[in-house]
Amino acid sequence: MSHAASSMSPDQASSPTPDQATLWIRQPLAVSDPDAAGGIVIRGDRIVEAVAAGASPTVAIDRTFDASRHVLMPGLVNTHHHFYQTLTRAYSPALNKELFPWLTTLYDVWANLTEDQLALASELAMVELLMSGCTTVADHHYVFSGALESAIDVQVDTARRLKVRAALTRGSMSVGRDDGGLPPQSVVQDETTILDESARLIDAYHQRGEGAMVTLALAPCSPFSVSRELMQESARLAEEKDVRLHTHLAETEDETAYCQKLFGMRPLDYLEATGWLSNRTWLAHGIHFNDDEVTRLGRAGTGIAHCPSSNMVLGSGMCRTLELEAAGCPVGLAVDGSASADHSNLAEEMRQAMLLGRLRYSPSQVTHQHVIRWATEGSAGCLGRSDIGGLKPGQQADIALFKLDEARFSGAENPLAALLLCGAHRADRVMVAGDWRVVDGQPQDVDLDALLARHDQAARALRSAL
Repeated sequence: MSHAASSMSPDQASSPTPDQATLWIRQPLAVSDPDAAGGIVIRGDRIVEAVAAGASPTVAIDRTFDASRHVLMPGLVNTHHHFYQTLTRAYSPALNKELFPWLTTLYDVWANLTEDQLALASELAMVELLMSGCTTVADHHYVFSGALESAIDVQVDTARRLKVRAALTRGSMSVGRDDGGLPPQSVVQDETTILDESARLIDAYHQRGEGAMVTLALAPCSPFSVSRELMQESARLAEEKDVRLHTHLAETEDETAYCQKLFGMRPLDYLEATGWLSNRTWLAHGIHFNDDEVTRLGRAGTGIAHCPSSNMVLGSGMCRTLELEAAGCPVGLAVDGSASADHSNLAEEMRQAMLLGRLRYSPSQVTHQHVIRWATEGSAGCLGRSDIGGLKPGQQADIALFKLDEARFSGAENPLAALLLCGAHRADRVMVAGDWRVVDGQPQDVDLDALLARHDQAARALRSAL
């Protein structure tokens, strides 16, 4: 069989190709999957072949992309974020605080969010994630006021326009300060409104099956901001609609004390009592679990979104990633909110996860390969997906290509390890569903300078509304 193919420059590689044309990402400098050491072949929105080292594809090739200066990875998968928080980064009144006082300081700012501000915050967060090599963005939006009734609709529109894969969650808060919760009453909704709106969004936007670009999940914020009834009814609705469940859990010792005082049980016991301890659920943070709880989580197949930077900034603690994964939990990686991690960069988060993991365990136990797996396959598992997060034939053509051409990489002998050890922060190329969305480090179809200017203006307006 002839494998003659037209070679193309990076600019040519970004041109649209017919659905049945094949593209060989050829002979990468390094690759995260040893089975694809010779690159991968893409047809349409799928990977159709992983090429062995030194080999050529077995299918006819229409075009090639010379990846000899690139490290090839599956597109990174984010599992937890709060897009709106890009508007309140490094906010002075909230600095140097632990979770509960940090939240109570910022809730009064977030209560003034408008849909235009949320749209800009969401776009910037998605673009920032995309530029870091992330092809599946996730968000947990739970701040709803009279001005934010269509918040999830806005995020769906933004994701579609940017052509990124999005796992969006309909968050909620139903217990405000008047009833012993943390959020102000202006962002609290009643259970009927929350559940009716959740059902509407699932019916309107949730896609199923391989290649889904937008998925919806139900995500009551946390044990200290929603009622027991809402947790139970959300689990029932998720079962009825066959969607996933997401919430914050076991992030701080304060949360444990709150649950024991209010419910007479630890956070995981409360989760199980409300019907959430299952493989339908993935949890943000998941830090303060004892040995028995780790075993129970693994037996249930409940996922954990590890948020290393946020956990360090707020002093929340260190997630038991290795024990959770060994017990059977999918463990993924997340940037968390841009007011706690202060960034939306999943490549940087990989380095933080490796360093924090080595501090908790040892360098031999938390390798760069471990963390890359968390950021790809593990994160996909948290979202209940096997069609993303890898470079296997049949999986989606979501990939990230990194160059090692900055001063920080000079002298690096192991290109794959260098991504984490030397601190990669921006991908050179990013493809989502077979479509190049980042070329030469720049997002496609986005005026980045104009977006930054509008976003900065929106952040100033939000702060001035206090």
